[in-house]
Amino acid sequence: MSEKNRDGKRTARERLAVEREKQKSAERRRRALIVGASVVCVLGLAAVIGVLAANAGKKKETGAGPAVAPSGAQGKDSLAIPVGKDGAKSTLTVWEDFRCPACQAFEVAYRPTLHELTDAGKLRTEYHLVRLIDGNLGGSGSLRAANAAACAQDAGRFRDYHDVLYANQPKETDDAFANNDKLIELAGKVKGLDTPAFRACVKNGTHDAWVDKSNQAFRTSGLTGTPTVLLGGKNIYQDQTMTPAKLKQMVEAADRG
Repeated sequence: MSEKNRDGKRTARERLAVEREKQKSAERRRRALIVGASVVCVLGLAAVIGVLAANAGKKKETGAGPAVAPSGAQGKDSLAIPVGKDGAKSTLTVWEDFRCPACQAFEVAYRPTLHELTDAGKLRTEYHLVRLIDGNLGGSGSLRAANAAACAQDAGRFRDYHDVLYANQPKETDDAFANNDKLIELAGKVKGLDTPAFRACVKNGTHDAWVDKSNQAFRTSGLTGTPTVLLGGKNIYQDQTMTPAKLKQMVEAADRG
């Protein structure tokens, strides 16, 4: 065999060896990518499972445990916070959400009249606290504020703190009431409310499950939104002719008998 032929065969073998090595390298890279992708998928799946588990835990934790009604709560399942004398001939039932702008508008317009009638012993108001905005926009400000208001009821300061919350209501999309420190700060505007007991009640979410139970009662009641304001079973908030003056006339007429 000539030297030229030997060189040609050697070169061909070398080229074949080089090609095989390339194929082996490519196969190693392919396997590494498959393994890497598998690891990423496993880690991603683990992360998703972790997030789902965490969220499930949060949902379970919110309102978990027995529903602890605030002091003096009345009505079915003790879901109503009463303001006014038991003997008043007129009872106003209010379903409200502390993040709800329409609830604030109702309070601003009717508060002086409600206070006047209540203080005169002519009107009793039963407040039911719900958290619709939390469900619609996300967050927990409705729940946190309602719990804090229930804590204020424990301290005998519900009406004053209720009014302070509406006077300082953030924009509907601003979940500022989700901050317990903010709620405790606002308690400083109510004489005698900012106590260790109130702070513990707010931070521990003592009445969270009670608020959730009230919210569920609203959802199954057939009512459609907040505020719902019932007088004698009629939703006066939906009455376009209703005014504070007209409400006062109705209550005073009922008081006279």
